[in-house]
Amino acid sequence: MFRGKKYKESAKQVDRSVQYEAQDGFALVCKTAPAKFDETVELHVKLGVDSRHADQQVRGAIVLPHGTGKTVRVLVFAKGDRADAAREAGADFVGDMDMVEKIQKENWFDFDVVVASPDMMGVVGRLGRLLGPKGLMPSPKAGTVTPDVAKAVQEVKAGKIEYRLDKTNIIHCPIGKVSFGPEKLVENYNALMGAIVKAKPAAAKGQYIRSCVAASTMGPGVRMNTAKLI
Repeated sequence: MFRGKKYKESAKQVDRSVQYEAQDGFALVCKTAPAKFDETVELHVKLGVDSRHADQQVRGAIVLPHGTGKTVRVLVFAKGDRADAAREAGADFVGDMDMVEKIQKENWFDFDVVVASPDMMGVVGRLGRLLGPKGLMPSPKAGTVTPDVAKAVQEVKAGKIEYRLDKTNIIHCPIGKVSFGPEKLVENYNALMGAIVKAKPAAAKGQYIRSCVAASTMGPGVRMNTAKLI
């Protein structure tokens, strides 16, 4: 894999044999972010579970103390008073069948999160094949299928993120921007890791958190010491 000169210079500052404490680790992530734009900081957490088994799924959502630094576009499927409440709460797009047709016919995906009231799931279900692969399908576990769509919109806008395992049993989540600085990133990191630890399935055996790496968009990975979290 080709790596640019800036990346190689940044990577020299990271000791791959060390698991860094949170404060030191995020200071290093900020220091080694080489790009001229405000890079996103992501966390990659490998868990000792098997996502192929239903009783070992790890999934949920949390509002990060300092948000993600990203402007999130929210699409809400709702009718009547709920639709009005969603608009007042700051939803970017609100509708029902008109939105389904727009997605199906125009291949329209100018949104980041989908929220739906329970009575709309019959309609939203028609979009399963389109929304599912993109990770956009609303779900009760993530708090995106709810009678209180206005509250869901407010939480998403405040920095609510969803975490779930991929096929290799790793959770990938944005936890802020390099401009946040180490202190805010540490607080967001502690909130997310606390939620992941709480979500440990009863069926999980052995070491739960296998590894945790933080990295900016263009920077090298920094291994985090999670011993105190477990």
